[in-house]
Amino acid sequence: MHADELAELQRRLGHAFHDCSSLELAMTHSSRHGEARDSGVQRSNEQLELLGDSVVGLVITDRLTAVFPNWSLGRLNRAKAHLVSAKMLASVGRRLELGRFLQLGPGEDRTGGREKPKLLADAYEAVVAAIYRDGGPAAAGEFVQRTLWEPALADGLGSLGEPDAKTALQERLRELHLDPGEYRLVSASGPDHHRVFHIEFWLGGRPLASAEGRSKKQAELEAARLALDSLEKTAVKES
Repeated sequence: MHADELAELQRRLGHAFHDCSSLELAMTHSSRHGEARDSGVQRSNEQLELLGDSVVGLVITDRLTAVFPNWSLGRLNRAKAHLVSAKMLASVGRRLELGRFLQLGPGEDRTGGREKPKLLADAYEAVVAAIYRDGGPAAAGEFVQRTLWEPALADGLGSLGEPDAKTALQERLRELHLDPGEYRLVSASGPDHHRVFHIEFWLGGRPLASAEGRSKKQAELEAARLALDSLEKTAVKES
């Protein structure tokens, strides 16, 4: 990379590197030098991706558990999975315009590699690792918080990781030490373009809730919501 490109990239990242070699490596895709690799020579950002994946996961887990101490483990895991997903990391990489600075092989460049979600996500993880090695854990943590955590928080993390009705019902059943129950298809009626599915949720040998929907999934979700309501009402009466 040219010196002016490195300078612009550092401005975009908000981190001034003491040694830009790790940043250059973070921007180097394996296609740049072909598939062949010299023994013992790191020629692409693949190892940095591995390190960056762990750093991102640690920072996000720390933030989630610190900011939302009352969330269940299941909800924390779902929120983390969303925040560290390739789709989310690719969106951050796109916002930082990392694609402009990727060092690609001619073939990868011709086929739109600079806009491929996987390459952008990998590049973001590699950049995190490069900052970690250049500035230490604090610098890497600040970068992840500024570029990933804070934008996500601004978008509204309050509902992030909320389970759908079926997941919430299973979590509640486990808390009550009850069996998981089962969904039973009662009927499916109507023409193919307007099918209506009737689903019952059975627990303890009896139907606890019944619902209809335009798909089995929709009907099961509604039956789960009604079953959860029924369980909560029963719990209130018994308390």
